[in-house]
Amino acid sequence: MRQFATAAEMATHVGEELGNSDWLTVDQPRIDAFAQATGDHNWFHVDPERAARDMPGGRTIAHGLLTLSLIAGLGNGIYAIASRKRALNYGCNKVRFLAPVPCGSRLRLHQRLIAAEPTSGGTLITLENRMEIEGQDRPAMIAETLLLVFE
Repeated sequence: MRQFATAAEMATHVGEELGNSDWLTVDQPRIDAFAQATGDHNWFHVDPERAARDMPGGRTIAHGLLTLSLIAGLGNGIYAIASRKRALNYGCNKVRFLAPVPCGSRLRLHQRLIAAEPTSGGTLITLENRMEIEGQDRPAMIAETLLLVFE
């Protein structure tokens, strides 16, 4: 895990790769829980029997927004800021879903630091997030996210 004393210190590392998370299996219970939380019950997410008949590969696929939401948890294992009081998700500049995530796939997050800019009371961190699918060349998603860190 990459360690930084402060968010402001990250400005000297702009452009650098921060690292990879551990692998995470996206299973049907996780997909179903996301469907329940969001109300998105499209059959290609939640109906394994129909997916076996009608989906390429015969499996359900994870919601794109589920894949995006995994950034928060997987990112916790990539870097840490020692003096941080709190950090807030500040949004996304760009999100692209490039490949479906079949149920049972393993995902890993790769992060690169794009910017670290001072702002009133904190530092605005911009990250490039690439969600990799084990065994595939094409990533599931690439997203540029913003994190507002207060020290």
